[in-house]
Amino acid sequence: MLSSLIKEHQTKQAAKRVIQEQKRKECIAAANDLTQALVDHLNVGVAQAYLNQKKLDAEAKLLHQGAINFSKQTQQWLALVENFSSALKEIGDVENWARSIENDMKIVTDTLENAYKMAQEQPSSTQNNQ
Repeated sequence: MLSSLIKEHQTKQAAKRVIQEQKRKECIAAANDLTQALVDHLNVGVAQAYLNQKKLDAEAKLLHQGAINFSKQTQQWLALVENFSSALKEIGDVENWARSIENDMKIVTDTLENAYKMAQEQPSSTQNNQ
């Protein structure tokens, strides 16, 4: 009787151990599944942040390249405006020079005309006196 009770107790203990071992394995598997699900959920966020960062980097590079191109174009425009301004100054200088020459030529022309008129008047006045 005592030995049958011990055997029965040992059998029950063994059955409980088997059940307990199964529950422990199920618990470990559930914990692993939960951990994997949490990691996957976090990885989705991290992956999305990584993709967003890559897109931002690409956009920043494009923006930087656009700024460089804009700067080059601005420098070219400034050079063109500077050249145009210099050309206008030169035209102004040439115009002043031409006006000056024109005024000098008018003075010379007027002087020659006056001298010619005086030369024409002198012989006729000398002939009238004789």
